Amino acid sequence: MLKLLGKFFIFLNELFTRRESAKVYWYRFLDECITIGIDSVLIIAIVALFIGAVTCVQIFANLVSPVIPLYIVGNIVRDMTLLELSSTFMCVVLAGKVGSNIAGELGTMRITEQIDALEVMGINSASYLVLPKLLAAVFTFPILAIFSGFLGIFGGYLAGTLTGILTPEQYIYGIRFSFIPYNLTIPIVKSAVFGFLIATISAYKGYHTRGGALEVGKASTAAVTNSCIAILIADYLLAELLT
Repeated sequence: MLKLLGKFFIFLNELFTRRESAKVYWYRFLDECITIGIDSVLIIAIVALFIGAVTCVQIFANLVSPVIPLYIVGNIVRDMTLLELSSTFMCVVLAGKVGSNIAGELGTMRITEQIDALEVMGINSASYLVLPKLLAAVFTFPILAIFSGFLGIFGGYLAGTLTGILTPEQYIYGIRFSFIPYNLTIPIVKSAVFGFLIATISAYKGYHTRGGALEVGKASTAAVTNSCIAILIADYLLAELLT
């Protein structure tokens, strides 16, 4: 375990040594933002809308006390979405999409000797290939978290008002009731950390792939599972630090 962690930190150190010019990274960064961020908008939108809607319906179904006002449904949907669903749950989804894509891409480049060709040309392949992905993930994941938070709350609004659970006024009053602005920073910080973990772990697994196509598939699977475990551990640590 310690040996694996040591190799991982050595890999992280390689990302910031013998770097190329900023112009090279800028264009690669923009390409990775499209691949990691924009291409993930659709799946994030679908998941966030339905998770918000299901959360609203389930909360209402479990409000058995007549003493509890209905606007509390909107209040709970808001807090659940901001504190967990828009960051942790969405990043687990992105670990499956983005993480497997990074590991598969780098693993394929490794077994087809494209990475070796970069090294022969004197290019730091780890920095050239991985650093733009890392920066793009840290930059786009908070944006996706904000986007998913908005859609999650909006999904709860649609489910609550269209099914007659509560009126639009009650739901909007609920999401405004006892709102703490600091809670907006929590999903942003969490998603940035989770983006770092997903990008680095997936890149490490793909970059160090050895063998053939079977090993690339195994590396992609390991990247997703290890990223999810890291997200859950980091989620608990960040919850202790940020609250």
